[in-house]
Amino acid sequence: MMLHLTPFFVLFFCGAAIAEADIFTFKADRMTGSRASGKEITVLVGNAEVRSDNLLLRASRIELQGDDNQFIDCIGEVWGREEDKDILFLTDRLRYDRKLKIARLEGNSTLEDKKNEIVAKGRFIEYDDQAEVTVFQIGVRLFKDEMVCRSEYAVYRRTEKLLDLSGFPVVFKKNDEFRADRIRVDLDTDDVTMEGAVSGSIKN
Repeated sequence: MMLHLTPFFVLFFCGAAIAEADIFTFKADRMTGSRASGKEITVLVGNAEVRSDNLLLRASRIELQGDDNQFIDCIGEVWGREEDKDILFLTDRLRYDRKLKIARLEGNSTLEDKKNEIVAKGRFIEYDDQAEVTVFQIGVRLFKDEMVCRSEYAVYRRTEKLLDLSGFPVVFKKNDEFRADRIRVDLDTDDVTMEGAVSGSIKN
């Protein structure tokens, strides 16, 4: 069964939740869909928006797939916000699993943790909402106050406020520079711990 809806049509849907108390709604300029068994898909095009509990996503195109719309695939000018934690996403493409509560960002991607005043960028970001752990890969940059961290791989543990950097990591703090094989940054105190091939410069 195929559904075709005309442009500028806005649809709100509140359906059965994957997790208890999860509210799911969506809207767009137009929508197509199929409810064939095993091939359930809904495609939202034009000012597409999806809300799944505390996560709000907007994009040029959004595809909903799986039982109870478990998988959300956002493409083009993606903007997202985890409202309870005040975390913002900007990316080229975002895939979200509503059951596992894991978001994967691909392309030019930015995550902003407003509560902890952190902005991080990378070519691939995986955000685990339940564990509050984020993995960044390729061209990673993280900004906090006057500190800039760069690496090819990073793990941000939001609850502990810890950042682990590897893959040619470097940390700039004001006029100071730190390099090593592995660097850990305490984002609460800005303390830096380094391991392996340690080097740096400190300007008084």
